[in-house]
Amino acid sequence: MFKKTLALTLAVSMMAAVMLTGCAGSAGTTTAATTKAAATTTTAAGATTTAGDTTAAAGKRYKIVVMPKLIGIPYFNRSQTGAEQAGKDLGVDVIYNGPSVGDAAQQVQMLEDYITQGVDAICVAPNDAAALTPVLQKAKDAGIVILDWDTPADKSLVNLSIHQIDDKEFAQTYFDEFVRLAGTDTGTYAIITGGLAAANLNGWIDAGLAYAKDKYPNLKLVTDKIASDESADVAYQKTLDLIKTYPDIIGILGYSTPAPLGAAKAIQEKGLQDKITVFGSVMPTDAKPYLMDGSLDEGILWDPATLGYLTVALAKDILDGTPVTDGMDVPNVGKIRLTGKDVVMGSPTLFTKENVDKFNF
Repeated sequence: MFKKTLALTLAVSMMAAVMLTGCAGSAGTTTAATTKAAATTTTAAGATTTAGDTTAAAGKRYKIVVMPKLIGIPYFNRSQTGAEQAGKDLGVDVIYNGPSVGDAAQQVQMLEDYITQGVDAICVAPNDAAALTPVLQKAKDAGIVILDWDTPADKSLVNLSIHQIDDKEFAQTYFDEFVRLAGTDTGTYAIITGGLAAANLNGWIDAGLAYAKDKYPNLKLVTDKIASDESADVAYQKTLDLIKTYPDIIGILGYSTPAPLGAAKAIQEKGLQDKITVFGSVMPTDAKPYLMDGSLDEGILWDPATLGYLTVALAKDILDGTPVTDGMDVPNVGKIRLTGKDVVMGSPTLFTKENVDKFNF
């Protein structure tokens, strides 16, 4: 099990190492640092660094944009906390901003503005990876360091791709836990996801379905994955429609943190806690009422604040030209795994009615 708590400060030695570098902040901050970023290379030792010269002009602070899929939902609010804390700890200015809805076109427009402002790094969770490729190419051509986080972008354009968990492990855990909780590997089920173009969600779903096809051949998906548009209200209504159309389903898997909450609300309302198993990614504090009454059988996630912190920390490492290596211990995060450009933060945590009070996010 993986559980990270976000510390408030770094060690004095870490602070001394970063005093000569800087970052960028919200609107109205100082001018951008002088950046000469080149393509990412991976050394024989497994370290990732920039192939070119990336330096900050004297007295300037790096401007690091961290863009979620959308703002205003608990998951991305929590990751904002971590990203901004990293900015304070590391002496960089973090611009945490994104669209109010999960819309790739709005992300593109906002990124165009940040390129014009001359930011030093862009860390983005794409709503649609393909839709963001042209603007990220433009950013790369302008010498801006590019990371994706939470959701992968075009791999050829990023310096690093920050993953919350090992995707294969996560995908398989979904189905293993579902079968364990349902008490059977035979029956019909449904999947409610966030956005249909979200690469991380699609990757987990596709890998899980392939795994279940071999290990649990008697589980049958009743319909294609259903979009909730990152809205618990939409997931609630879709669940009501599902249980009316398919009254014999034994479970619902929710991908994206609002989806299981909406599904659980519908199960709670209909009193189907003993009939339909609900499992999925959730923020534990939001999920607690549903975990306690059994309308949500179990939740799974990581601390989004740690993900936000790690994203900013590694963006600064790339800007500084500091090698990112497999097994390196990132302060306030822990040891990471690195394969090529892919960084894995850690393993997921399972939330139950017995342990939910141990988590404060």
